[in-house]
Amino acid sequence: MRASDLMTTPPVTVGPATTAFEAAVRMAEEAVGCVLVTEDGRLLGILTDRDLTVRGLAHGGNPGRPVVDLMTVPVVTVDADDDVDAAYRTFRSTGVRRLPVVVDGDRPVGMLTVDDLLRDVVQRLLDLLVPVSRSALREPAA
Repeated sequence: MRASDLMTTPPVTVGPATTAFEAAVRMAEEAVGCVLVTEDGRLLGILTDRDLTVRGLAHGGNPGRPVVDLMTVPVVTVDADDDVDAAYRTFRSTGVRRLPVVVDGDRPVGMLTVDDLLRDVVQRLLDLLVPVSRSALREPAA
């Protein structure tokens, strides 16, 4: 299974001149915890709800400040063709909770989150347990 099989598409993006306030509104409208900052289809950075809080507003920040000043760079990404196991390893080794899925090194095509991987793990577990539980229900008790 590839990273692109589990990702959410399309990714929510904003331009570098977008204000912190506009990005926050966009995140609320899309019900997401981050937006990708892109220009000409290329990934420049990632802006999370934490970035908005800590870098943008916590100390009397200006909600009109552009996201390019608040975003996280460099961005940890996973390639769309990477195996899901590579994404698991990236999450574990970096501690990030969101991975932009890219093609051509810097063109975002989706977003992969820890929640996406959790759903995958639960589904894999169910796929294993359902046949076992059916078998156990059919066998007579000893």
